[in-house]
Amino acid sequence: MTERHKSAVAIASLWVWCIPLIPLGLTIAIYFGDLQTPTFLFVNRYTQMLPDTLWAWLTFLGNGWGIFAICFPLLVLSPRLLIAGLFASSLGGIVSLIIKPLLEMPRPASILALEDFYIVGGPLLHRAMPSGHTLTAFAVASGIYFASDKNKRSSLWWVFVLAGFAGLSRSALGAHWLTDVFAGSAIGIWSGMLGALLAGLIPEAQLSPTKTGPRLLALAGLGGIYVMLTQTLDSELNQSLQYACAALISITLALFIKAQKPKAI
Repeated sequence: MTERHKSAVAIASLWVWCIPLIPLGLTIAIYFGDLQTPTFLFVNRYTQMLPDTLWAWLTFLGNGWGIFAICFPLLVLSPRLLIAGLFASSLGGIVSLIIKPLLEMPRPASILALEDFYIVGGPLLHRAMPSGHTLTAFAVASGIYFASDKNKRSSLWWVFVLAGFAGLSRSALGAHWLTDVFAGSAIGIWSGMLGALLAGLIPEAQLSPTKTGPRLLALAGLGGIYVMLTQTLDSELNQSLQYACAALISITLALFIKAQKPKAI
């Protein structure tokens, strides 16, 4: 068994699997401690010091198509990491689709007067917990982190920082309570760890650019370009970022096509 597959079987120690219990505990403490409104208003108010565009771009990291486009160069650089992120976000998405309707938690705009807090875009009213964008951002970050070799993980701490800011952006833009963000981060981390575990089971030989899996991902990249150029993801403030992502996918596809050519002996 290769070192990579050993890490796929045991990607993290037991205490690491317990880390998401911390944000879950904060979720419970804030909600039942009647701190949901004051914590949301605090974050929502003080994040206004930074421009809306920055927060919209950070929210883009939690959009499924958005994070797919940003991570797409991994198709050439490290396809296993891209697949881990896709597995993770898919698992997290399934969990979110189950939990949101069951809890049916109201969002800030359905509880607070709109003039009492800052909101960007139209008000969202229902299915607050967990924050889907936060869940996706942490799922992909966690999937990439735990699918990486253990000796390289220390240099990847920043992916969780970005995911954290993506979650914070949901309160900054007036879309989610802080409890939604904490719950989303916890579920996202667990989803990422499971996604990394699944991705680690794929044989290395199946990740070659000439194999079916990577080629299907390349076709998905074409779909990503179409989405970036024809749709508005989350906010009109993201339009320039979407164009940049379309260019990023195009460059990656060009390199992927080049990798299809047999190497000279």
